[in-house]
Amino acid sequence: MRAFANLLDRLAFTPARNGKLTLLRDYFREAPDPERGWALAALTGVLGFEAAKPSFIRKAVESRMDAELFHLSHDYVGDLAETVALVWPAKHGANREPELSEVVDTLTHASRAEVQRLLEGWLDALDPDGRWALLKLLTGGLRVGVSARLAKHALAQMGGVDAGEIEEVWHSQHPPYEDLFAWLERRSGKPSTDNPGRFRPVMLAHAIEDSDFAKYEAKDYAAEWKWDGIRVQAVSERGARRLYSRTSDDISASFPDVIEALNFEGVIDGELLVMREGRVCSFNELQQRLNRKSIDLALLAKFPIGIRAYDILLDGDEDVRQLPFAGRRKRLEAFVAHMNSPRIDLSPLQPFSTWAELADLRANPPEGDPQIAEGLMLKRWDSTYEAGRPKGPWFKWKRDPHLVDAVLMYAQRGHGKRSGYYSDYTFGVWKEDANGDRALTPVGKAYFGFTDEELKQLDKFVRDNTVERFGPVRAVKADRDFGLVLEVAFEGLQRSTRHKSGVAMRFPRINRIRWDKPAREADELSTLERLLEKES
Repeated sequence: MRAFANLLDRLAFTPARNGKLTLLRDYFREAPDPERGWALAALTGVLGFEAAKPSFIRKAVESRMDAELFHLSHDYVGDLAETVALVWPAKHGANREPELSEVVDTLTHASRAEVQRLLEGWLDALDPDGRWALLKLLTGGLRVGVSARLAKHALAQMGGVDAGEIEEVWHSQHPPYEDLFAWLERRSGKPSTDNPGRFRPVMLAHAIEDSDFAKYEAKDYAAEWKWDGIRVQAVSERGARRLYSRTSDDISASFPDVIEALNFEGVIDGELLVMREGRVCSFNELQQRLNRKSIDLALLAKFPIGIRAYDILLDGDEDVRQLPFAGRRKRLEAFVAHMNSPRIDLSPLQPFSTWAELADLRANPPEGDPQIAEGLMLKRWDSTYEAGRPKGPWFKWKRDPHLVDAVLMYAQRGHGKRSGYYSDYTFGVWKEDANGDRALTPVGKAYFGFTDEELKQLDKFVRDNTVERFGPVRAVKADRDFGLVLEVAFEGLQRSTRHKSGVAMRFPRINRIRWDKPAREADELSTLERLLEKES
């Protein structure tokens, strides 16, 4: 457990991607089986314990110290695991430190009634870093800046293989991944990829830059709309039907209507969208189907889901990823036409001859579906379907984001390395009531878009201008004559009954801190209402 705790601690305080890769690679090389396998499962979000709940952690610590003192400590620190790790009273003569594999095996078979006793014993035996790692493991909230993709890249570095090879075999492997590590250490052959219904690693695009237009010829690229949905990989292979997100999560259970429509043999790449009579609906409607634990017939009927296909990876039993895009496109057109399914259609190509012509199309899309697209996708006619994000074959050219000037209203402590800073910001715009009085109403929340130095400045502003406290949340002074204006960028708006303003932003982020702008000059809610009407 000590090595795993040390890894998490160092990952949390290592901001650079390459630094995290080195830490992970070295850990996987040095840690024994099955410790490293369970660590990999935890880092990639595969590991979970049904019997372990945050409430058990609170009960455990409140049995050892004054409950009010713990509450105040938790409020100040802002993170449950970090608070408990620091305040847990040491108990001399406790048992030896548990190994990571011991914790995993014990919790896997433990009942809920046993968890608190086990937890207290382990916390007694561990130092603060070990306690923090244990509690993060139990709650699943590691928050150390490691994605599943980054962990797989570290495995690739460890074994001297391409990251795409890791993706190819990933869905045939299970924790603690002993066969996977044996292959990477050349102690056995590559695990079989012959797993019907498996995920294929996706090809990603770079955001196009102004300098790219001079480097590349317009005639070498195809263009299509970048649909505002969820990218999916639809697999129907030897009786196995699966629907995967772009990060390889199996989301089949959430979309039984789509799974039923996969009456083909092959693998297609496309966008998951709400579609009515062949027309794409807004992302707002798709959200009504996302992250649902239960799906009823009324929901299926109200928000019919379909796939707009834009590439093909497997045609029948033939892997076509090495064909050029032009060849795959012809295969896809024939494939979709043969299916003749109301739930799966083809993403149409957009003809153009010059970059200027394409820029005009992006800025002035025709009426209909393109009005709610995110922008354009550019794909080289001769590009193979290559896992990862190679520079040059595919580009995304998103529309310029919307900008609004809003006033900082509330702030909350962050997590992980940001737990000591107020880094999550709720902002609002001015709303005029029936009497003509103006007051701020919240319209969004953002926690990125600023530098580390700007974070320190924002944190100091919050601390210096806090007027009320609501648990971990701080209300910041904001009125006509005083307030911090934030220029907020966002991709779109939607109606929302959960927000007092009636609107919610999509992908908001802090674009600029307007230290120079008076709060009274921030935008009005009516500005957002007009934008929402235009988008609708």
